[in-house]
Amino acid sequence: MILVTGGTGYIGSHVVVELLQAGQDVVVLDNLSNSCPSVIHRIEKITRRGVTFFEGDVCDRGLLTDIFGRHGVSAVIHCAGLKAVSESVRKPLEYYENNVYGTLSLCAAMQAANVKKLVFSSSATVYGEEASTPYVETMPRGVATSPYGTSKGMVEKVLEDLSASDAQWSISILRYFNPVGAHPSGLIGEAPQGIPNNLMPYIAQVAAGSLSELSIYGSDYPTEDGTCVRDYLHVVDLAQGHSKALTHLQHGVHHYNLGTGQGVSVLEMVESFMAATGVKVPYRFAPRREGDLPAFWASANKACQDLGWRAEMSLTDMMIDTWRWQQNATQDTATS
Repeated sequence: MILVTGGTGYIGSHVVVELLQAGQDVVVLDNLSNSCPSVIHRIEKITRRGVTFFEGDVCDRGLLTDIFGRHGVSAVIHCAGLKAVSESVRKPLEYYENNVYGTLSLCAAMQAANVKKLVFSSSATVYGEEASTPYVETMPRGVATSPYGTSKGMVEKVLEDLSASDAQWSISILRYFNPVGAHPSGLIGEAPQGIPNNLMPYIAQVAAGSLSELSIYGSDYPTEDGTCVRDYLHVVDLAQGHSKALTHLQHGVHHYNLGTGQGVSVLEMVESFMAATGVKVPYRFAPRREGDLPAFWASANKACQDLGWRAEMSLTDMMIDTWRWQQNATQDTATS
């Protein structure tokens, strides 16, 4: 049995689908702070398999103890946490409490239950603003530009110290780049509350008419078109990376970049969406956001060599799947 924390969230739900389709049994823990319980039913519809779900928080040691005791958990994929760079600048205490203390609580419960296999959702932001591109796992962690990035770096250090203290731990740290897209079924995808912090749901909601225009934060970065450049990968590819990491867990701590190895600018993403869908996306330039770096992308060679993983889905796939999900979500809202 695999425990997936944050398993009804955007990334976690896709991870659960991949695990179920690979024949794993899954128990999901999520506090539903940025998701809804209907995601479980959607996952079951996609996979035609059942999911055990607990509504709760990783900070709840009693609940964790109960889950480990009753469900024979053998490994954990830890996706739960807050993830918006700009929001973390405004709410640092919430990010440290959720991301750092939540992981400490989870690891303590795992240790007490003698469950010492963990895949952790980290972030490319741990490389810091001084790192050169492409980011390679052998680079040291830098000084992050946001509490979000700092919290992920702190957790990485905690896990490294934990492994150093007990050689029985097997930990894979997955440094995400920028996941976008949705499941090809159109049943699960990114559904942020309020104005999205991430680019693709913002584009999709403007295209659907839910928002009037897209704000592009910064037009004067030292990039080819003046907008930020990121390594965008399809969320299904990212989810498959978790499944591969789980299969290839080894003693010690192992770090992996999950990205495509190519940078794409914000303007290029908007133009690609319009080309793939035929839908106009009005936009305006806005001031830069705190914590945003001009450009970064991955070297994903290590994940390919060690895990047999590489990103397979194209930019067009990302756009089409995002739009399918958004249209379904809009229709569900209109008929509910």
